[in-house]
Amino acid sequence: MSKADQIFIENMHDILQNGTWDTDLPVRPVWEDGTPAHTVKKFGIVNRYNLQEEFPILTLRKTAFKSCIDEILWIWQKKSNNVHDLGSHIWDSWADESGSIGKAYGYQLAQKHHYKEGDFDQVDRVLYDLKHNPSSRRIMTNIYNFADLSEMHLYPCAYSMTFNVTGDTLNGILNQRSNDMLTANNWNVVQYAVLLIMFAQVSGLKAGELVHVIADAHIYDRHVPLVQEMLTNPQYAAPKLIVDPTVTDFYAFTTDSFQLVDYKCSKLSGKIPVAI
Repeated sequence: MSKADQIFIENMHDILQNGTWDTDLPVRPVWEDGTPAHTVKKFGIVNRYNLQEEFPILTLRKTAFKSCIDEILWIWQKKSNNVHDLGSHIWDSWADESGSIGKAYGYQLAQKHHYKEGDFDQVDRVLYDLKHNPSSRRIMTNIYNFADLSEMHLYPCAYSMTFNVTGDTLNGILNQRSNDMLTANNWNVVQYAVLLIMFAQVSGLKAGELVHVIADAHIYDRHVPLVQEMLTNPQYAAPKLIVDPTVTDFYAFTTDSFQLVDYKCSKLSGKIPVAI
């Protein structure tokens, strides 16, 4: 049994047994048929993943590993806000006729800001500090820009990363305001684990711990039967992640730079509906 499976199971049991339903409140998300999408939630879940122990991908069900990486590269490497630059269709519901999702996600990371050392966007500033000032306690990013929220087609869910170098090890904290636990929890964990590994490799560091802080961890009403099924699924050992060791430039990583070895997982009986 992988540690990621254990953490997920504990989270889901906690939400189902001790969570609070919002069925008596008006909600923004709806299902494809227009029905309000209600949730049961827990506030303030904090999970810790030691990337030196295992790669934290679920085996309780399949997490689309390559699609996860494609999206994190779309946001952090391409710094794009257009779905035409993305290999999957996960953002199509929030894109306009041109493919744009507005001033969200990659758009925010691409904006340059002035520092005493020059002008940097948020990603390049992280890379600069990891190389030139690893002891800094200010290595962080934030894409929740209040000035641009009105022009974002979806407010950022995973909105902030804080990086911290301890010795020769790079750790990170992912702050997330909202997490659809069945659909996106492990998706986000896998993505930001890979991101931490990428930053560490190009900075001559080891990837250490990813801390995931979730303000509103929720399960949608129509997801409950799938969650209950998933919690009874067989579990397997965590697979091994292989990263191309020749990549020393953050912008040279591709989806082919990563490979999972011995990834075994259970199957869900049905498709997961997505609230929009």
